[in-house]
Amino acid sequence: MAWTNQGMHALIPVINRVQDAFTHLGRKYTLDLPQIAVVGGQSAGKSSVLENFVGKDFLPRGAGIVTRRPLILQLIHDQSEWAEFLHKKGQRYVDFDEVRQEIENETDRVTGSNKGISPDPINLRVYSPNVLNLTLIDLPGLTKVPVGDQPADIETQIRSMLLEFITKDNCLILAVTPANSDLATSDALKLAKEVDPQGLRTIGVLTKLDLMDEGTDARDILENKLLPLRRGYIGVVNRGQKDIMGRKDIRAALDAERKFFCSHPSYRHMADRLGTPYLQKMLNLQLTNHIRDTLPSLRDSLQRRLYSLEKDVAEFKDYHPDDVQRKTKLMMQIVNAFTADIDRSIEGSSARLVSTDELSGGARINRLFHDNFPEEIRKMEIDEKEMRREIQFAIRNIHGIRSGLFTPDMAFEAIVKKQICRLREPSLKCVDLVVQELGMVVRKCTESMERYPLLRDSLETIVLTNVGERANEAKHQIGMLIDFQLAYINTNHEDFIGFRNAEAKATQGLSVKNIIGNQVIRKGWLSVNVSLFRGSRDSFFVLSSENLSWYKDDQEKEKNGKNIFKDSKQLELGCTCAEEVEAWKASFARAGVYEDKPGSADADASSEADELVTDPLLERQVETIRNLVDSYMNITKKNIKDIVPKAVMHMMVLQVGSFIKENLLMELYKFDSNALMQESELAEKKREETLRMYNVVKDALRIISEVNINAICDAQQGPSPVNRAAPAPPRSSAPPPPKAPRPGSAADGGIAPLIPLRRPASSQSGGAPEIPARPQIPRRPL
Repeated sequence: MAWTNQGMHALIPVINRVQDAFTHLGRKYTLDLPQIAVVGGQSAGKSSVLENFVGKDFLPRGAGIVTRRPLILQLIHDQSEWAEFLHKKGQRYVDFDEVRQEIENETDRVTGSNKGISPDPINLRVYSPNVLNLTLIDLPGLTKVPVGDQPADIETQIRSMLLEFITKDNCLILAVTPANSDLATSDALKLAKEVDPQGLRTIGVLTKLDLMDEGTDARDILENKLLPLRRGYIGVVNRGQKDIMGRKDIRAALDAERKFFCSHPSYRHMADRLGTPYLQKMLNLQLTNHIRDTLPSLRDSLQRRLYSLEKDVAEFKDYHPDDVQRKTKLMMQIVNAFTADIDRSIEGSSARLVSTDELSGGARINRLFHDNFPEEIRKMEIDEKEMRREIQFAIRNIHGIRSGLFTPDMAFEAIVKKQICRLREPSLKCVDLVVQELGMVVRKCTESMERYPLLRDSLETIVLTNVGERANEAKHQIGMLIDFQLAYINTNHEDFIGFRNAEAKATQGLSVKNIIGNQVIRKGWLSVNVSLFRGSRDSFFVLSSENLSWYKDDQEKEKNGKNIFKDSKQLELGCTCAEEVEAWKASFARAGVYEDKPGSADADASSEADELVTDPLLERQVETIRNLVDSYMNITKKNIKDIVPKAVMHMMVLQVGSFIKENLLMELYKFDSNALMQESELAEKKREETLRMYNVVKDALRIISEVNINAICDAQQGPSPVNRAAPAPPRSSAPPPPKAPRPGSAADGGIAPLIPLRRPASSQSGGAPEIPARPQIPRRPL
């Protein structure tokens, strides 16, 4: 063991300790550690290779899938020989038959005895004077056919498990392939090529070289000429099935392996680079160098994770499950934070909870007041035809059997009160929308209380109950505002048009209509007796104040119809687009023709007859009241649009905010604070896992800090690498002048970087990539 790289005593055990720490956390907290994963098909010889390393039979064997859970095998050079499982820490195994039995028992404990698989690893440490420090992950063999009670997708499950390990950039892949099969169809190499297409992380291992057909050999593969890999191939000869069943000694098998390579004509010239001992030394060197290369980035990754965890851990520093006083203090802090969040959400005085995706809180309430509520009032469209009909009936009913010479003000009051009543619904709807928004704000601000579900539920219940009470009061007050408007019709309002102006406006409107006579209001193409928006243009229409005629073309020479106003009670007209429809509606309204509403056809004959009465005096009175109603409703709507948001703010929003600031904490004190501050099971589990993760990351950083990373990096950036295969230059007899020790060197207690530098990759045109230089190992005598 004199050749052993001294640097491995620092690096490989360091990673082993980090790996053990993270294994305790479970699979979902795995770290991308530098490691070697062993992949291969069933019966490829993976188990034999690992047993040859240890020199003991300790792995389960049998038909079908034997390795059903990943086995993290840590080989540690030691003077004594024993084994230890991480799940049974402190229990030593000196009988390796018991090690095999424990692997089987632990596998069955998780997967059952039905040949199922599990990605949860088993950690095994083997201490022996016959091993080099090395860590490998033995993965289940690739299979295609389910065995026993295995699921039909067992191949997919195993493949997913293997990819979970070998896709990580820090994982070296030990692809084990039997030499007596076609290398091009190797499952291990095919899988490795998917995740490592350049072959930079893959180490090829050829087993069963002694079982190749006579006259064939694997020389081209071992010389890295066929399907080349950056790290090359190493050939081994394992025990056959007969030797395993006969419990042939592994030491004797290693001697037979050495004799095979030294005597075989195809492998004789490279015998010092073949065999199990060389494979073990080469893996030790490559893993050590790989750890050295990745250790700085690993430390940075752990440091970033520690920083992110410190923020989460800070939430738990004031929490003590059994301290009632601390729980009460923490509840006060949570309520104060909730109060501040509510205030910020409504007032918009902070950017901490600002959403960039949608309006929320006070902004949405503001939109309700100034956009939604006015729009609801605006949508209270007045059916002009129905309005005039109601006014006409009101005037006639007030006059009774008399012929009225003056416009009755009672008709105006009856119509305007009916319109004011219609304002009640959108006003109360505004309250409901604000209640809905306040509920969303409260639930948003309690999201941070998921740790304490009872506190969250109690707080939401208290606040939302208060919101409901305030909403009822606001609705009652707004209802009274509508009643105030109904109680007194103020015809002396400064903005009201008044009867005199309304009559003048009505007279002027009728005069204009008489002056227009049959002058054209609108011309255009329309389709008659068809559904709206069909786009066919059957006739050219001409609309005037008293007539609607249509022609075959826009020359207006040949008339198609008579006076529609006199000859037709109902006519369907179609336009090519919605804009044209609205334009024609406006034109018809100017001519005194209004759109029919659904159900109007069901009116009785007497009503229709009443509508056809065209008394000029009555028409003027209708127009006068219509102008009065329009003027007064504009005043009322303006007042309602102004006063309702003010009432909602005063009766609801401000009152709820005041309740939260002054009475919420007092209401919560009516409950058992110890029960309110009881953590949820999920939060308790998360707290424990976060604290455990935090401590593990701290321990991992402490372990890594034992290695002088600066010295390792300096070694990487030192003098230009020398080809290890080339002869070393002669040493000068004069000793070099002494130099001051660098920080972290052996002189100041650090670990000197005694790891050989790897040779950089070089490109060769037209040939295989250069094989990494290998350490010169003295030939052993035959």
